Amino acid sequence: MRVLLVEDDDLIGCGIEAGLRQAGFAVDWAHDGRKADLALATTTYALVILDLGLPKISGMTLLRQLRDAGNDVPVLVLTAKGTVLDRVDGLEAGADDYLGKPFDLVELLARCRALLRRSQGRSVELIRHGDLSVNPATQTAMLADARVTLTSREWAILIQLLTHRGIPQSRSQLEESLYGWQEEIESNAIEVHVSNLRKKLGAALIRTVRGIGYVVERP
Repeated sequence: MRVLLVEDDDLIGCGIEAGLRQAGFAVDWAHDGRKADLALATTTYALVILDLGLPKISGMTLLRQLRDAGNDVPVLVLTAKGTVLDRVDGLEAGADDYLGKPFDLVELLARCRALLRRSQGRSVELIRHGDLSVNPATQTAMLADARVTLTSREWAILIQLLTHRGIPQSRSQLEESLYGWQEEIESNAIEVHVSNLRKKLGAALIRTVRGIGYVVERP
């Protein structure tokens, strides 16, 4: 899944970016509000992590513009301002959750996963599909009683397909879930990763939709 990180502090941003990538997310990092505004206008994200104290366009202004435009992407607000009124203002402007600085990276990742679950209509972390169960928090996949080892790219594609069951995902949509701004898109990578997933999880799991892409059907 692709996440937009909007943070002007290099030290904090580097730590968050590294943690998100290790947790299996593709990350775009915007260092100011103007770059974030452009990113949101041109790219679809599963989640936005937004600092309020930004140069050029403030985080609060960016949040209000996002909601006024009808974009309902989940937004986790980060800020050094920790008063009750600050939190209320952020939530009423359209934030889905609020985390004050300083914070623990483990908590940030847990809040990100919780927001994603809600946006996908899930109440629990574990995703089940027939004999397959996957846990995004621990990045583990079990087929029946056997653990299946997946690469980070295979994992990202599997999560994208499972969280959009019944909705065909195009090659470009899958690429967006895999690659951030700084990552080079590999030729035929999607086809190779899907082929490997079929070998590991069964050929019937992922269906090719001719002229569109791939889909995991609803149970």
